[in-house]
Amino acid sequence: MDLDLDGKKVVITGGSKGIGLGCALALAREGCDLQIAARDQGTLALAEAQIRESVHGVTVVSHSVDLSQTRDQMALLDAVGDVDIWVNNAGAIPAGDISTIGESQWRSAWDLKVFGYINLCREVYPRMIARGHGVIINVIGAAAVRPQPSYIAGAVGNSGLVGLTTALGSRSLSHGVRVVGVNPGLIVTDRMEDILRREAIDQLNDEERWAELIPDDPAPGSVQQCADVVTFLASFRASHVTGTTLTVDGGASAR
Repeated sequence: MDLDLDGKKVVITGGSKGIGLGCALALAREGCDLQIAARDQGTLALAEAQIRESVHGVTVVSHSVDLSQTRDQMALLDAVGDVDIWVNNAGAIPAGDISTIGESQWRSAWDLKVFGYINLCREVYPRMIARGHGVIINVIGAAAVRPQPSYIAGAVGNSGLVGLTTALGSRSLSHGVRVVGVNPGLIVTDRMEDILRREAIDQLNDEERWAELIPDDPAPGSVQQCADVVTFLASFRASHVTGTTLTVDGGASAR
């Protein structure tokens, strides 16, 4: 199936590792011109090199920015120019229950992921409307639909981002713009270990036993599985999909 993505201009925040890097690689293989953003310049350089080695002839530019800061959000927007596909992916809300996640930690995490997504959508959405086309994809998280007390800041923040996606996407198609979301469940990344270590403290009283909590039904998903969904949603093949969020978790949240 030809996804008709060749030459599309794509920005991926949090694009230097994990799901973001996986999305960058998948979209590069479809012929997209990439711009990836993250905080650490060293990690970005490694990601850029990996993309170039994996997909010959790809155009990729990296931006070292702190997307929890409004000034860096605006700087990124100024640097990237017109964009066909914008993937919001930057952010990792820490695990913990209502008594262990303090206000400062909660606010710091939300500044990057929740308000980062909101602020960037606020700027990108009208620019796409003015051009008459574009796709915004918010990579959110399955905690939005399967909230747990041990990941309360993520559950609440992700639920809000699903609402943002639904609200924007519900009327956007009349302007040629789509806004969609993806809710990854447990995905094999470095972050999976961080999440399970927190769970191991609560359930086993020993974070070093985190591997015992890796489920087998369903097993964790792969970055590629998530990236493939994002790539399809970015394409014209998903032209009638907007205002909705697809959960990628092997059915776990449906149980």
